[in-house]
Amino acid sequence: MGRRGRWRDGRGELVVWGALGGAAAATVPLEVAASYRARTRGLLGRDSVEGAMLLSPASGVHTFRMRMPIDVAYLDRRLTVVAVRTMKPGRLGLPRPRARHVLEAEAGAMAGWGLRVGARVEVWV
Repeated sequence: MGRRGRWRDGRGELVVWGALGGAAAATVPLEVAASYRARTRGLLGRDSVEGAMLLSPASGVHTFRMRMPIDVAYLDRRLTVVAVRTMKPGRLGLPRPRARHVLEAEAGAMAGWGLRVGARVEVWV
């Protein structure tokens, strides 16, 4: 399923669009965590992640028991980025009231993809 909707656990691609529209800024591998079990596990215990992980539905995350710092992007129901934060291990992120989905990636990755507040993403699984 593309762009929006209910997803299942699995793999796909994340397409990052710039804040002003235009051409896609990046396409990266994506892991979807849609079930309660997969969202709870997230990136815990991993040393790295290829691309990004989408937690859906979700409005906040924590980094307790994580081994690496991560970038976190909060997405609204239209898959527009409402906030981006870098979190060190052992932190609790505040829930974002407008967020419906959360993207996680290795720290620094999202800046390289051009993912910032106002950017839109598409999910292809």
